[in-house]
Amino acid sequence: MRLLVTGGAGFIGSEFVRQLMSGRLRTELAPDCWNTDPELQVTVLDSLSYSGVRENLEDLEGTPGYRFVHGDIRDTALVGEVMDGQEAVVHFAAETHVDRSIKEAAPFVTTNVLGTHVLLEAARAHRVRRFLHVSTDEVYGSIDEGSWGTDQPLSPNSPYAASKAASDLLALSFHRTFGMDVVVTRCSNNYGPRQFPEKVIPLFVTRLLEGLPVPLYGDGSHVRDWLHVSDHCRGIALALSRGRAGEVYHFGGGRELSNLELAAELVRLTGARPDLIRRVSDRRGHDLRYSLDIGRSRRELGYEPRVPFGRGLCDTVSWYRDSRSWWEPLTNRVEECAGAVG
Repeated sequence: MRLLVTGGAGFIGSEFVRQLMSGRLRTELAPDCWNTDPELQVTVLDSLSYSGVRENLEDLEGTPGYRFVHGDIRDTALVGEVMDGQEAVVHFAAETHVDRSIKEAAPFVTTNVLGTHVLLEAARAHRVRRFLHVSTDEVYGSIDEGSWGTDQPLSPNSPYAASKAASDLLALSFHRTFGMDVVVTRCSNNYGPRQFPEKVIPLFVTRLLEGLPVPLYGDGSHVRDWLHVSDHCRGIALALSRGRAGEVYHFGGGRELSNLELAAELVRLTGARPDLIRRVSDRRGHDLRYSLDIGRSRRELGYEPRVPFGRGLCDTVSWYRDSRSWWEPLTNRVEECAGAVG
């Protein structure tokens, strides 16, 4: 399999690449009816923006079948070069932080929409067999109760979510208009090691380990479903291998918590003082709750989350506690925000 992974130096992308190269996803990738090359060859394309961490992939340097290309998905010429000869694309590359999108939306539009268009055109020109577009539950907006099915109309509420919804629709349009083999996946909030410390769990953990206060939006009642990054990567591999062209697949973790409950649990796991949780003004357009119905993924792909949230969160906190050399240099890149949410 000759595979192009965009955004492969980021949190989820690097986990996916590491699992691929280690063979941990071999079962999920078989049987693979569209694969014509039995040897795995992975090319990572990443611009190494503020949240791209080359060190996430340093153990793979020199590994047979692995190649890293430093570049931007908006660079038409470069994308054409790296796309040549690829069998499939897994497209992670995106601007993802809601707070940053509220402050400045333009990078989200150019990267998430225009960048996706550049990739789709190149994939079509080079007759790539499958294009898997990784998206988010935030494209649906907010839901008070129940869970979204894959036929739920999109109703994004932040510039970030709107840019992802646009890229989803663009990707699916290339299937319907040009007959491209496109699959879209949408996931709930990811957590795990190597997540950039502007997202809620690593932000709270790293600050609490330092004895610093953590900002909680509003009354902390906003609810998220939490998915361990390894489960998400397994789901992506299943969709890449077994998903139906033109379809959308959901990956959730099955563990909903309010942000206040999450903050309290992180205080407990880090041994920090409860009074370090500081209430701040709520975020503009803040979605109350997300929830995905994973029924299609369960039926068609055999997907089930495997990592229990309690164990996964404990292991994640332990990783940050033991990996200061990884996250301390990154905290300088994190802009101070009024609050944080996943």
